Amino acid sequence: MSAEKVRWGVLSTARIGTEKVIPAMQRGRWTQVVAIASRSLEKAQEAARRLGIPRAYGSYAELLEDPEVEAIYNPLPNHLHVPWTLKALQAGKHVLCEKPIGLSAQEAQALLDAARQFPRLKVMEAFMYRFHPQWQKTKELVEEGRIGVLRAVMTAFSYMNRNPEDIRNQVKIGGGALLDIGCYPVSLSRFLWGKEPLRAVAAVQRDPELGIDRLTSGMLDFGTGHSVFTVSTQLLRFQCVQVFGTEGRLELEIPFNAPPDRPCRMWHTFGSKTEELELPVADQYTIQGDLFSQAVREDAQVPTPLEDAVANMQAIDALFRSEQSQQWEAVL
Repeated sequence: MSAEKVRWGVLSTARIGTEKVIPAMQRGRWTQVVAIASRSLEKAQEAARRLGIPRAYGSYAELLEDPEVEAIYNPLPNHLHVPWTLKALQAGKHVLCEKPIGLSAQEAQALLDAARQFPRLKVMEAFMYRFHPQWQKTKELVEEGRIGVLRAVMTAFSYMNRNPEDIRNQVKIGGGALLDIGCYPVSLSRFLWGKEPLRAVAAVQRDPELGIDRLTSGMLDFGTGHSVFTVSTQLLRFQCVQVFGTEGRLELEIPFNAPPDRPCRMWHTFGSKTEELELPVADQYTIQGDLFSQAVREDAQVPTPLEDAVANMQAIDALFRSEQSQQWEAVL
């Protein structure tokens, strides 16, 4: 089994990696984390000891030079997603990069163009939620017409964080609600409709000191229906998604941060009947790592191609343009 596993290196000791992704991947059928890097060797060594990772490096470049590392997990701050993914590709590594893939559709397209020069290497944006059984079930019910015709998706996602030192509150490096968590309602609505929105409109409130969008509400027009969402970095921690059709409705209890140690619940209403569905215990990060690694081993297409990441950024760009124009913007 160990010979089949893809050997992973992790760029940075970011909390999402050390607390969620790495432990999950260490439980994977196809994944083995063999190295971690930080700008501080001491931090890398501490994380490696705590997580049982064999090798630690004091720079990202050193890790990329490790011949034993086959694939890279990139959870760096948003402005470093594309630059270090490019460096990893040039070093001959496959890359799973945290969302959002970049700061703009232009940057995402530049990465896609570069990735096409390395056809053997796999690159994917890490929208882990799509692989959880609750979202696979949601997609299945929508496609089977179990809520009638899909007409509306409503999403709320928020947390409270006013720390100016936190990367999520630094506008120049891609902080703010829309890029950090607004990318989820954009992604999930495109996932459910299976097509791209035609136009977008947004209302944005920016923090007067930090400059980030602390409260963003948006609407995506898919022609046959609407996706409406509100995201915030300065509200009570909360998340919910409701999916409406002409004959039914779906509601997910914990749509994005699905717990890895207990079943998830969702509710399916069709006509006058509501059914509670319990989904099996699953770690969406383990599933994501295994699916990516299996694509590497089998030289198959990754579950979510990089073109999808570019399309997601195009919708986000349109929402940012709408903030400036105060009107609907076409999604190019």
